[in-house]
Amino acid sequence: MARERLDKVLANMGYGTRKEVKAITKSGEVTVNGSIVKDSSTHVNPYEDEIIISGERVNYREYIYIMMHKPPGVISATEDRNLETVIDLLEYEDAIFKPAPVGRLDKDTEGLLLITNDGDLNHRLLSPKNHVPKKYYADIDGKVTESDIAEFKKGVVLDDGYETMPAELTILEAGEKSKIEVVIYEGKYHQVKRMFESVGKKVTYLKRLEMGPLKLDEELEIGEYRELTDEELEALFSCAK
Repeated sequence: MARERLDKVLANMGYGTRKEVKAITKSGEVTVNGSIVKDSSTHVNPYEDEIIISGERVNYREYIYIMMHKPPGVISATEDRNLETVIDLLEYEDAIFKPAPVGRLDKDTEGLLLITNDGDLNHRLLSPKNHVPKKYYADIDGKVTESDIAEFKKGVVLDDGYETMPAELTILEAGEKSKIEVVIYEGKYHQVKRMFESVGKKVTYLKRLEMGPLKLDEELEIGEYRELTDEELEALFSCAK
């Protein structure tokens, strides 16, 4: 990694604004490899140099990868003037990394949402050429039939004329109120809802269960989140080459 200014490194890790970090550094509270550094513009290697501020060692990292159980009523955005966003749900020590949701879940949809500041991974996971599968559970107003399974399997024409990629529809419970699971390989606006509208039915509840190799941690309550494990992260990178 290229060397970076000390004030940038410390600010990125939440030790204050660059102005605040400059004042702390000037006071002699920062050491680099055992030597006091009072010039905050000094360049350091945050991965190799030992940086200590006010007696606390800085454990630097560049990226953060979060799995969230997104609640309904919260939007998948980094900021909004009027509505609560998924970033608003993060603790300060996570929000300072300035992460963003990977793709979007509708405001009224809950479930698995990946949040990261790794723009390259974000781009690769959303790239149409990768066709990363996304699995949903849904409650449907209307009886879902074998005919619907066949329609989804060949691709459904949406209200704007777009024909979706083939999707895998599984009926869990059929009746006037049906329960289903569906796997799609793209992420068009309101896609699952619009696919069911195209076959004359309405989604009344939607929850994302999986994205690529990631499965929603059943121990995460609605609105809770955790960082990805090393195994989850490795699997995610493997599916987004």
